[in-house]
Parts: sequence; structure tokens; C-alpha cells
Amino acid sequence: MSGKILIIGACGQIGTELTQRLRAIHGTENVIASDIRKLNVDVVNSGPFEVVNALDYNQIQHLIEVHHIETVYLMAALLSATAEKNPAFAWDLNMNSLFHVLNLAKAKKIKKIFWPSSIAVFGPTTPKENTPQYTIMEPSTVYGISKQSGERWCEYYHSVYGVDVRSVRYPGLISWSSPPGGGTTDYAVDIFHKALSENKYECFLSENTKMPMMYMDDAIRATIEIMDAPPENIKIRSAYNLAAMSFTPKEIAFEIQKHLPDFSITYAPDFRQKIADSWPASVDDSFARKDWNWQQKYDLANMTLEMLQMLQKH
Repeated sequence: MSGKILIIGACGQIGTELTQRLRAIHGTENVIASDIRKLNVDVVNSGPFEVVNALDYNQIQHLIEVHHIETVYLMAALLSATAEKNPAFAWDLNMNSLFHVLNLAKAKKIKKIFWPSSIAVFGPTTPKENTPQYTIMEPSTVYGISKQSGERWCEYYHSVYGVDVRSVRYPGLISWSSPPGGGTTDYAVDIFHKALSENKYECFLSENTKMPMMYMDDAIRATIEIMDAPPENIKIRSAYNLAAMSFTPKEIAFEIQKHLPDFSITYAPDFRQKIADSWPASVDDSFARKDWNWQQKYDLANMTLEMLQMLQKH
């Protein structure tokens, strides 16, 4: 590997595991982790780490020059539920951090960008089941609006300036190694922690709220696979639909009860219910499967088993 990798937002839910995986593949010294603060001990102590503000163009450019960076994974963002509480800052962070990186690629300072989109780009008017790659997108959250705008800008910078930027629309992500990060799908992480610590869980969504989900292992693999694919295989430069499984709080609770028979769940829907209701129930990701051979490995059953085992162990 010639140039190095920079991960911006390396201490977040995805960034934490992405950093470890990329370091395992490319060598610790070749993957520079960065975040606004030293928020994760494992990330900070396992290799090169820089404190950087994703909103500071000069800081990012300096890091890229000092470390001879070729590839940037821009993982810094304010997630759905958190963003609703601070719309102006969410827009600023989610959009301007992207512009900084796109402009650095346009100026030929870096060669390749990964920027994550989300199922939040869809809205209440989008078809709920098997949501197509190309469909109505009228997001009703700040997070969704910023991600949809970001998709358009990625596509624009690719078509006008030839920037090699790649993206996937992540579904809800479930991980045992990092805590929930302020997203609407985070109940599906929290439920495992509470099942083991308290044997009960109060869910902030109603029992039949079905949403697309993915185990973090699959999400990290998809992220690396799209970046490793030959440029000619990446036909979509906005963001690819990505799917693995869809389930409701009731269904995941039932799956947990197979391993913890005394576990109980109650429901107290809050403001996040409205966000969840605006999102798809399932997603068609046939383009990702066709263009760069995406294939998930985890379903609800084997994910539940692994989540419970890993959380008990750690």
C-alpha cells in the first residue's frame, strides 16, 4: 500500500471498529485515526491518533500532507435523534466536513473518499417495503436532509471533477463493542445490554416498528469491499442501498428470549417513533450485490447469539 488512510470520526460507533479492521489489514502505522477528542481508549492507544476538528479545513489538509494520506474515511456526523435537538450544528457538521474532504480530493490532495449515507435519506412518502435504489426521497429529519444533500454533492463532485468518492446507505447498525451513538435504531443495541444487566428493557419504539438493520461486522466488511472494488465497478456515486435483515422490537425480544427465557420488554414510544415511522421497513440492495458483489453473513438469529456471547465475555 503506497499512501496512508485517514479516518475522521474514528472514535464513533462505526469508526471504532473500522479503525481496528483497517489497521489489521494495512498495518497499524498506515491508518491514522482522528477525532475531535480522545473519546475511545482502544482507538487512541492502538496506533497513530490525531485530534482534529472535522470542520477545520486547514487542520485536515495539514494531517493529509504530514501523513501522506491517499484515502479518507469521513465518519464524523451528528446522528438522527441527536441532530433533531441541534439542527443548525448538525447541518454544519454533516455538510461542511464533507465539503472539506471533497474539495481536498478536487485539489488532488487525496485520491479516494468514503462517506457514509443512511436510510434516513428516505422519508414518509418513500415506498416502505423493499425500498428501491432510485425512488422518492423526501426526508423529514435534519440528519436525513443532510445525508440526501451529501449524496447529491458526492455525485456532482464525481461527475464534474472526477473525484473518486464512494458511499453506502447504512441501515441501523448493531455492535457489541461500541455504545449507542444517538440514533433511532439504537434500541437494537441497548436491548442486549439491558437484557444482560437487568433482564428487562423499555423500548422507545412501538413493538411492530420494522426497520432495516445490520450487524456491525457486515457493515465494516461492506465499507471496505466498496472501497477495494475497481472504480469501473462503482456505477452509483450517490450512495448504494445496503441491506441485511429487517425486524421489529417484538421480534428481536423474542430472539433474545430463546437464550434468556426470563427477559421481558415493555414499550414507551417517544419522539424517535416519528423518525422511525418515516424510514423504510426493508431495502432492495440488488445494485450493491450486482456491482461489487455485496453479500451479508448475519441474520437475526446468528447476530443475537453473537451479541449476547460477546457482551457476556466483555
